[in-house]
Amino acid sequence: MPFAIYVLGLAVFAQATSEFMLSGLIPDIAAELNVSLSAAGALTSAFAVGMIVGAPLMAVLSLRWPRRRALLVFLTAFVVVHVIGAVTTDFSVLLATRVLGALANAGFLAVGLAAATGMVAPDAKGRATSVLLTGTTLACVAGVPAGAVLGQAYGWRAAFWAVALICLPAVLAVLRSVPATTSAGAARPSARHELRALRRPRLLVVLLVAALVNAATFCAFTYLAPVVTEVGGFSEGWVPVMLALFGLGAFAGVTVGGRLSDARPMWVLVPGGVALLAGWGLFTTTAGSPAAVFVLVFVQGTLSFAVGSTLIARVMYAAPEAPSLGGSFATAAFNVGAAAGPAVGGLALAAGLGYRSPLWVSALLVAAALVTAGLAWAVRPLRRGKPVDRRVRGAL
Repeated sequence: MPFAIYVLGLAVFAQATSEFMLSGLIPDIAAELNVSLSAAGALTSAFAVGMIVGAPLMAVLSLRWPRRRALLVFLTAFVVVHVIGAVTTDFSVLLATRVLGALANAGFLAVGLAAATGMVAPDAKGRATSVLLTGTTLACVAGVPAGAVLGQAYGWRAAFWAVALICLPAVLAVLRSVPATTSAGAARPSARHELRALRRPRLLVVLLVAALVNAATFCAFTYLAPVVTEVGGFSEGWVPVMLALFGLGAFAGVTVGGRLSDARPMWVLVPGGVALLAGWGLFTTTAGSPAAVFVLVFVQGTLSFAVGSTLIARVMYAAPEAPSLGGSFATAAFNVGAAAGPAVGGLALAAGLGYRSPLWVSALLVAAALVTAGLAWAVRPLRRGKPVDRRVRGAL
């Protein structure tokens, strides 16, 4: 892997830390800026919405820029808004910085995916994608807990300063190591051409399946704390350990997915998807056993990110003529899942279905992903105009 791809992974680590770290800082932000907890919680929602909207929007706006310039603009903007967020005393300004930071993050990740897959051989896109997504998993393992510790020791603003400082070496490294373009002599990209390539049914199915799988992942991850304490019987002191264990599983899953998703993606997607569904079902029924919880948190983190990262890699393979917008749609699908999964899980909890209900929701979302993929595979011969087998015709 070129060194520049690891540089992009470092920047993704900082940005993913920013995306998730507010879960431990919301009470302090609300108290200092004199707003309610629900209002402070809007900071997380604003970032998620900015990521979903910003990925395709920023990719289109920067489509004709050299990729190094686009990455530098997005990363510099991300640093600036975090500095503003660290010094502001106005909640509305802080909210605006979260939206702008999400737009910059979305643009960076979309262009970064295109740049990373463009710097490697055509059959190594999965490994390049896994390096970038490793930044996200390491943020769950180390970045988010470190942000919480900084917030407790020095105040929530210290976490914002830390994210900005981590990005600075990435800015310099991108400037020195990322080529201005990834394919010399290539035709200038066209938004119309790339959008036309993104209308393929195969790609749309992969995006939908990726969104469903990631929704299942973040539904369970968001409500893992009450599952662990209220059902599993662990004390609150074990919650950071369990979150880190899930993150370690995610790191393992991205690593495995990166090694297999190029040459043998179906080895990950088919048995991995079935195992993921079975795992959420087993987790639901055995959540009262501390030993089972300890094992399944790691296993489900591994399976979730192995399947999820492989699906994102398949997006890049399914849209070779649209690397920039393909990366943006993959980013959007990931974040649609990250926003929708916790929302559905929250509805299940609000309906009084119990602390295990988010795990059931995760199982149902994975089941929906498998059904969607199965139906798409079943109708593929019909889309290609192949004759239907006589036995099938007779059954109809």
